Amino acid sequence: MTRHFLTVADLSSEELIAILDRSSELKALRGTSAHPQPLRGKSIAIVFEKASTRTRLSFEVGIHELGALPVTLISKDTQLGRGEPIEDTARMLDRYVHGVVYRTFGHDRLETLAAHASIPVVNGLSDKLHPVQLLADMMTIRECADPPLEKARVAWIGDGNNMAHSWIVSASVAGFDLALACPSGYQPDEGIVAAARDRGASVRVVSRPEEALEGATVVTTDVWASMGQEAEMAARQDAFSGFIVDDAAMGRASDDAIFLHCLPAHRGEEVSASVIDGPKSRVWDEAENRLHTQKALLEWLVS
Repeated sequence: MTRHFLTVADLSSEELIAILDRSSELKALRGTSAHPQPLRGKSIAIVFEKASTRTRLSFEVGIHELGALPVTLISKDTQLGRGEPIEDTARMLDRYVHGVVYRTFGHDRLETLAAHASIPVVNGLSDKLHPVQLLADMMTIRECADPPLEKARVAWIGDGNNMAHSWIVSASVAGFDLALACPSGYQPDEGIVAAARDRGASVRVVSRPEEALEGATVVTTDVWASMGQEAEMAARQDAFSGFIVDDAAMGRASDDAIFLHCLPAHRGEEVSASVIDGPKSRVWDEAENRLHTQKALLEWLVS
């Protein structure tokens, strides 16, 4: 049966750990003659309806390093961008490539593509979830934070957006403790929170950053206005006043806490320059780890 990766919840806890373990192996092997090419002779399509830097770079380079051909399609330059049904695009992709990464807006578009494709579909980002980023985040926690991933205490500060949702889902699979501090009107989807709790996740949603930060071993955030929300920026700046992750905020977390950010970042808004460029920041390790985790994921799904 074809496996898709639309959410971290598509993996069991054991599968997640296996992929993270393999990510570390591939990272250590990169640039050596021992690095495997399990996808040699195959092709992977990468379809973008949303702009991208890290997703495009990490998937194109990673697919190449696995021995496959990356085929990048920008939606506006394809028939998909001119209204071809997603169902037809899925059936067409089946005949050409061995897997597809899809970065889009509505999560329903991903679900439609996966429902009509017989090849693995990977969520490269949707308005609801960004699971490939969480693979990199969890790998970075394993590398850089203490205690281990399953005992980590993660503090999310900011918008209850697709990244917040992905942290919530990941807590239900990996087992770490998660506290999300979000201003009124910007909390995460209640259904996603409830589903994670039903699976045994320790997830709290609070209204003040200090409530989430106390004892945190990982502090993370995202921009206040995601792609497509630029017109809301003024209102969001007012709502998120006091939610910046600065030195004072990091001082409320554990002494050895690390800072993560999926990037791009707006210094002086959701995070201060002194934090993102400071000694507790692991954002560049996190960005690099997109490459290694996505390679492990594609090896597992496609080979």
